[in-house]
Amino acid sequence: MHWMRKRSLALPIWRAKEDLLVSVPGIGSTTARTLIADLPELGTLSRRRIAALVGLAPFNRDSGRMRGKRSISGGRTSVRNALFMATIASVRFNPAIRTTFQRLVAAGKPKMTAIVACMRKLLVILNAIMRDRTVWT
Repeated sequence: MHWMRKRSLALPIWRAKEDLLVSVPGIGSTTARTLIADLPELGTLSRRRIAALVGLAPFNRDSGRMRGKRSISGGRTSVRNALFMATIASVRFNPAIRTTFQRLVAAGKPKMTAIVACMRKLLVILNAIMRDRTVWT
């Protein structure tokens, strides 16, 4: 299996996609390759649809008058796991993600809720980068 991963990235189209994704602080080659392999729709869907596809869109648990908690569910687990680790690194090294995380924690949100919100923000940024074919600035 390892030789397949090396060989598939030898193609110029895959290399260009990886270079775009790796330009974002906090995204390494492992995360970029996971996104390329497991999320080929990246760059073609809207921000709401891509978040729902990965499982980062909050869904409500309402029934009648009862208002339940909003939580994320479903989606592609491998992509969500890779984005979680990338978000942990991005909170330290990516200024856009860091300010969002600090703002949410200062507002009283639990840290895990803030991380999930930052995961969605990072996914939306990556979606826009792949859609516009521009590197991180």
